Amino acid sequence: MSENNHKHSPYGDLAIISMKGCEDIASRVDYYLKQWRNDTASDDSFIIPANCPRFGTGEAKAVFEHTARGLDVFILCDCFNHGVTYKMYGQTVPMSPDDHFQDIKRVIASLGGKSKRITVIMPMLYEGRQHKRSSRESLDCAMALQELAAMGVKNLITFDAHDPRVVNAIPLGGFDNIMPTYQMIKALVKAYPDIVIDRDHTMMISPDEGAMSRSIYYSSILSLELGMFYKRRNYSIVVNGKNPIEAHEFLGNDVSGKDVIIVDDMISSGESMFSIAKKLKERNANRVFVFSTFGLFVEGFDKFDEYYEKGLIDKVFTTNLVYSVPELNDKPWYCRVDMSKYLAMLVDTLNHDNSISELLDPADRINKLMAKHRAELEEKNK
Repeated sequence: MSENNHKHSPYGDLAIISMKGCEDIASRVDYYLKQWRNDTASDDSFIIPANCPRFGTGEAKAVFEHTARGLDVFILCDCFNHGVTYKMYGQTVPMSPDDHFQDIKRVIASLGGKSKRITVIMPMLYEGRQHKRSSRESLDCAMALQELAAMGVKNLITFDAHDPRVVNAIPLGGFDNIMPTYQMIKALVKAYPDIVIDRDHTMMISPDEGAMSRSIYYSSILSLELGMFYKRRNYSIVVNGKNPIEAHEFLGNDVSGKDVIIVDDMISSGESMFSIAKKLKERNANRVFVFSTFGLFVEGFDKFDEYYEKGLIDKVFTTNLVYSVPELNDKPWYCRVDMSKYLAMLVDTLNHDNSISELLDPADRINKLMAKHRAELEEKNK
């Protein structure tokens, strides 16, 4: 691979285990790895099959039909893929995050402790939103991380963790929280080559206090002003497991006439995005773009269609790191950000036991991208 100067030989024979629902992105990662390792002519694949068949009761087991001895194993999983189903008592049941996580543990157990190293690539962290204790409640994310560490997982790679401080649950384990900042900005300038990214024309918006750190990074690396909404919640009641939001209040300078970019880790129902987009338009913002690492869209697309038709949202950018229904790609307001090449870079670098520091810090790549974009705008405006 040209982007990496490999100082070491591989840590072990590379093996990628694609959990159910990750077949598409795993095949893309496999494609890049074969290219970089000059193995395109071979029918061999780095993907090793692991099956999790289920009994009629819904119980399951993992079966690994390949020797595990000496393998440097990378388990690629998507705990939020509701498109995967199984039969239980004759009924078709979608797999829940709990089902997916149990299958990961089953696959690890099927390796029998024979693999040389196990790395779990879990783009959206299982139970990542249950990361702190506010009252008498469980700490599910911390318990899950400790379970994986106890089973022999040496490294866990996740993206845009809801609260990366959950790593404190496994202080001696490998935990990398990666941001898709470069890929998001690249997708934006490709989709909108006319966009002028400077303080006079563009502004970053944090939808709440929790998203401030990622928004600050974007605004700092792009030299843009930053605005923030904070959520005023009704803490006296709970609806659908959360305290309902009564209002979004804005803190920041004038957005009038500017393109605005709202940055968050996930879109669940989209409720917050709708409220914020509407308020920004009321303040005479120009175009409204949304960067969200994970697009869950748990309540469908109707409201997004409505807001797009009304001109309240221009484009929503989410990655292909979690499952989305195929019809999403046909929506005029949607842009999918492909992360498969970046994942392949991470796997290739780690398999050679090299540092991934350069891959974790995209500042140089973003600066080069912005310089190229500005040059193209100047050339176009001559």
